Amino acid sequence: MTSSPDNASGLNRRTFLTATATATAAGLGGLVLAACNRSPSSPDVTSVDENAISLAEEARPHTGRTVNASLTPQSAEIDLGGPTVRTLAYGNSIPGAAVRANVGDEVAVAVSNGLDHETSVHWHGIALRNDMDGAAPATPNVDAGQSFTYRFSVPHSGTYWAHPHVGLDTDYGLYLPIIVDDPDEPGNYDAEWIVVLDDWTEGIGQSPQQILSNLQSGGMGSMGGTGMGNMPGMGGTGRGPDQNSTPASVNADPHGVGASTLLGGDAGDVDYPVYLVNGRVPEAPTTFTAAPGQRVRIRIINAGADTAFRVALAQHTLTVTHTDGFPVVPVDVDALLLGMGERYDVIVTAQDGVFPLVAAAEGKNGHARALLRTGAGSEPDPTLVPGELSGRVGTVDTFAAADEVLLPRGRTDVNLAADLGGGMMSYTWTINGRTYDQTEPLTIHQGQRARLAFTNRTMMWHPMHLHGHTFQIVKPDGTPGPRKDTVIVLPMRSLAVDLVADNPGDWMLHCHNGYHQDSGMMTRLDYLS
Repeated sequence: MTSSPDNASGLNRRTFLTATATATAAGLGGLVLAACNRSPSSPDVTSVDENAISLAEEARPHTGRTVNASLTPQSAEIDLGGPTVRTLAYGNSIPGAAVRANVGDEVAVAVSNGLDHETSVHWHGIALRNDMDGAAPATPNVDAGQSFTYRFSVPHSGTYWAHPHVGLDTDYGLYLPIIVDDPDEPGNYDAEWIVVLDDWTEGIGQSPQQILSNLQSGGMGSMGGTGMGNMPGMGGTGRGPDQNSTPASVNADPHGVGASTLLGGDAGDVDYPVYLVNGRVPEAPTTFTAAPGQRVRIRIINAGADTAFRVALAQHTLTVTHTDGFPVVPVDVDALLLGMGERYDVIVTAQDGVFPLVAAAEGKNGHARALLRTGAGSEPDPTLVPGELSGRVGTVDTFAAADEVLLPRGRTDVNLAADLGGGMMSYTWTINGRTYDQTEPLTIHQGQRARLAFTNRTMMWHPMHLHGHTFQIVKPDGTPGPRKDTVIVLPMRSLAVDLVADNPGDWMLHCHNGYHQDSGMMTRLDYLS
């Protein structure tokens, strides 16, 4: 399928930025303002150098091949493996069908909006051209009944995913994996398993809008899930000094749904009724089949809105090879912690039998589950708790970037700060003291090297995500950590990352908790000409 990058109504990015148009501030669904009437500091006005964007796109690798795909966001009836729900999905499945390309390919995805409201598709983690990022105002949202083709090249291999960047649509079924292969990468595995994790409420518990309204009114976010919340070790086994400041004592907020040592206190705001792997409840899991002795690459994506998952495969060791698409020095762990938006790739050597892959909702009262089947045997009990969940848990401090993807050493040209504020009582969340509708964007010049310091002044943990870039974690001793685009910042802690300004545009920086983002915890990183 090939179509124009302009949407059906003739609205493209240039006319959007220069005409008298209306725009919706992403993540604040309902705040509609006339772009031409806003001051230059407004979040829905950009001053992007389109020539610089085009030059950056030309500099990316190009194979000359185009991978075409189509997406139809719509209301659909989805069978979750017992419960059948009416929700929002891409087509008729959760997750949507994976899009797969090679490094340097052009990806052209035609989106036909079958929803009754505007939508977008953000290509999470991909360092793509700014005007195709899928987050307003850099890319206009797609109106109900209209179409738009996202067209961009993919410069790096890795595990990525796509989802909307409009209001609380982040807590429905609108997501899909994006896999970018490097044909030159050694294929040191025999089979591949894509595992997408999610926390689920629509059609079973309260709607996302009801949850947000309840949180904003000072009510509890919990919906009383069932499962593994009291299992031994789920409070965490100690995390170590992975952040860049001395931890303060943490008093769990009374509105929290549970506590986790790994997350520094409250586990989240919402205790979901069910948790999913690849769109299925634990009682009706998907099954991945391999042969004993095969090396299986598992690509794990946390597509949840409010839940960190602790993931383990019973009777297997996980050899972690990548995080957020970029290779790390391989490390063996028993389990992994993933915040919302994070991805990890692991290699396992398949044993003989039937084994549950369990994603425990960290500090909450439930879990998601899938099965690895390599031989004869009955399906394990759905309540089985792998001992590996209480073993060596890999967190961001466990890993270091592989030598080939270390950022080049150099002096810091600019220091940037993102102070994370807010709280449960008013349910308002801020960056640098401002909600997104009042944001003063961070600024940078093309080619600069920046150190971005996150300082979490709240009692909640926040998975912070920067669009269009990867950054390198700076460990407390100053040594480089892994390359990532999403990282957990613990309560009352600081964490520093380094990045290079090599992708011009205006880019969102936000908490990937869907409810925190929608309540204001978002700003921009803008390139200055």
